[in-house]
Amino acid sequence: MRHLTHTLCIFLSAALTAFGQENAKPNILVLVADDAGWRDFGCTGSNVVRTPTIDKLAGNGLLCTSAFLSTAQCSPSRISILTGKYPHATGAEDLHTPLPAGEQLLPSYLKDAGYFSGNIRKSHLGPNGDAQFDWYARNLSNFSAFLDSCKSQPFFMWVGFVDPHRPYQAGTIARTHDPADVTVPPFLDDTPETRADLASYYDEITRLDMGVDSLITELDRRGLTQNTLVIFFSDNGAPFPREKGTVYDAGIKTPFIFSWPKRIQAGSVYDGLVSLVDLAPTLLEIAGLEPPAEMQGQSFVGILQDQSLPGREFVFSERNWHNCDEHIRSVRTSRLKLIENAYTEWPHGSASDITSSPAWQALYHLKQENKLTKAQRLLFEVPRPRIELYDLENDPWEIDNLAADPDYRKTVMELFSVLEDWKEETGDYPPSERRRDDNVDRITGVKFTKTIPGRPSK
Repeated sequence: MRHLTHTLCIFLSAALTAFGQENAKPNILVLVADDAGWRDFGCTGSNVVRTPTIDKLAGNGLLCTSAFLSTAQCSPSRISILTGKYPHATGAEDLHTPLPAGEQLLPSYLKDAGYFSGNIRKSHLGPNGDAQFDWYARNLSNFSAFLDSCKSQPFFMWVGFVDPHRPYQAGTIARTHDPADVTVPPFLDDTPETRADLASYYDEITRLDMGVDSLITELDRRGLTQNTLVIFFSDNGAPFPREKGTVYDAGIKTPFIFSWPKRIQAGSVYDGLVSLVDLAPTLLEIAGLEPPAEMQGQSFVGILQDQSLPGREFVFSERNWHNCDEHIRSVRTSRLKLIENAYTEWPHGSASDITSSPAWQALYHLKQENKLTKAQRLLFEVPRPRIELYDLENDPWEIDNLAADPDYRKTVMELFSVLEDWKEETGDYPPSERRRDDNVDRITGVKFTKTIPGRPSK
């Protein structure tokens, strides 16, 4: 697998020796935000959103500044992370598709190392996925009961928060965020309604932070903090137009934090490329297990102690069905991103929670009045370009497509070749293999009550 080989592998043996110097296996607590954009935390640059607990986790451990998801859709992202496989290889690449029979998740492997596993709150894994955990509960308050159940075993706990997923309600927190203070991306319309929508989203991130605090407080109370590896990330980007459900950085880049006082030096920062598909094999290595051959990710355990190690050369992401059918694939380097769109005849398909939002309605109103800016118009563009190329250093919002620029012809060909190799190596399927019905209109956002002639179909 020429383009998937990790340069970190040559450092793995020494790193594992260092981690294995003490016999006690760490507890593992994984905290998963639901639809939180990577920019919207204090530790990742926001001076508005209040996230003191998550910021403290980052300050006490390791913050990865260039971490990317394999997809920007909830259940496919979580299943990809827990299997160590790309979504198209899990058989659960579409939204709310359950984990197929025979597919194993991380907690099943960890049982061989003596771990007791639990899952709190949001799952979206399906019956086979849920059955692979030893313990399940709906509320964060049950964390204490879970710890009681572990007895002398090390634990693996996966917490799927529901914040900041839509819908939003007033009064989420006592001290709400001021709409005047929010950051409006260039592809949204800066209206009072959009600002209020963003402020409500910020409120839910702060509530998420409060939930994280309750779990960390319980670890502290029991004296478990030193040897518990706490990991925090989001399953996809913010639930706004051109973010969640896209392979732009606003959809696939995630805050990625490791806190483990016994092993990770406080204040560590890693700027190399990291993919969340590599998390499962990393945790297996930490637990003293050999990652199975079927995992497509590769351990990055070395960077937890040595941030001078190189990261990935490429990270890969995809988008499949999520209210609207898509077959989008991307490859990203530290500076450039190439995107391949299969369904160029349709505008980009957005999730139904996004198309029902005030932020979307403001854009649709502009479209009706023919007042969209270049950045806002991209979401409705038809036909879409087959290939997109962005210079992320000069164009972080991915507005100016350089794919047709003669100066970038060689770059496009090289990255396209890398993407094609990845598809072959990971068993990706061609877009001609299947089409699923849309259940949301891609322009108006209206939900369909029946199949509409001319829409994508099987």
